[in-house]
Amino acid sequence: MRALTLLGDRKLELVDTPAPPPPGSGEVQIAVKAVALNHLDLWGFRGMAFAKRKFPVVVGVEAAGEIAAVGAGASKFKPGDKVVMYGALTCGACKACREGRDNLCENVAGIMGFHVDGFARDRLNLAERLVIPVPANVSLRDAACAPIGFSTVEHMLFDNAKLQPGETILVQAGGSGIGTAAILMAKAIGCTVITTVGDDDKAEKAKALGADHVINYRKDRFETITRKLTGKKGVDVVFEHVGGEGFNGSLLVLKRGGRLVTCGSTAGPSIQFNLMQLFQQQYKIFGSFGATMRNIADGLAKMASGILPVIDTEVPLAEFERGLARLESRQVFGKIIVHF
Repeated sequence: MRALTLLGDRKLELVDTPAPPPPGSGEVQIAVKAVALNHLDLWGFRGMAFAKRKFPVVVGVEAAGEIAAVGAGASKFKPGDKVVMYGALTCGACKACREGRDNLCENVAGIMGFHVDGFARDRLNLAERLVIPVPANVSLRDAACAPIGFSTVEHMLFDNAKLQPGETILVQAGGSGIGTAAILMAKAIGCTVITTVGDDDKAEKAKALGADHVINYRKDRFETITRKLTGKKGVDVVFEHVGGEGFNGSLLVLKRGGRLVTCGSTAGPSIQFNLMQLFQQQYKIFGSFGATMRNIADGLAKMASGILPVIDTEVPLAEFERGLARLESRQVFGKIIVHF
């Protein structure tokens, strides 16, 4: 079978490898059909060294496919079922896992596609407990955006920030995969959405998605515009995943007691901010990483109801690197899908 393998920093190769054995007890075998690209893929490709990895490693951190075979003791699925896969090898036994807080597993063995072999291969075996069914009316292309893209937003907005209908939210980098999903999910519950983008073309696309106000941060200070739009009161929630110099601006546009939730630092991981501002304004700051299997199922249910991911580009497996280049260029609006 084919497997897209990272041999070293920025060295990808599509190789032939032996097919997996029949699935073992409690396992299923999955035929991968679509992979969705994420910054984790890009970081791994660049060779970011915040985690020890052994090469070669099969890439691909987010995917959808079909059940190809079922092992003994696995009873949730049958061949042909559409599924997505949880991308962290959790233990399933610790307190966090037992409570359904999968992304806080105390004994996680790694993130697939980053620390250990991932999903960019024709077939793989996986524990049935890490597999989630896809609703009949959701395509595998769209479903591939659920395990990280949609679920990350679910966890950020509703588990952490507790976004409520009618609130006002600032979505940073609204043209990204999770930014577009945040706009859609916030609008679906009746929120007023302000978003930032990097060019006028993205601004038009964000408006078409339903954003109420779009700010081109290269032309205008989003802090000034957001404060004006809210009558200087500020927003209830900031959806932050950029970091860097814009983080303090995100704090500045929060109303007293407002909530900021962050899952990324693409513009830089280090900041300084005023602690007096934090406690005097009674801000609530939530760090958010990954999601739970419940979040994935909830995201798929939203897809089934008609809230679909925005797809920027689709490429074949052999052009995975072109997809990464598109993601790295920051011209992307929505998700990039790799087809098998």
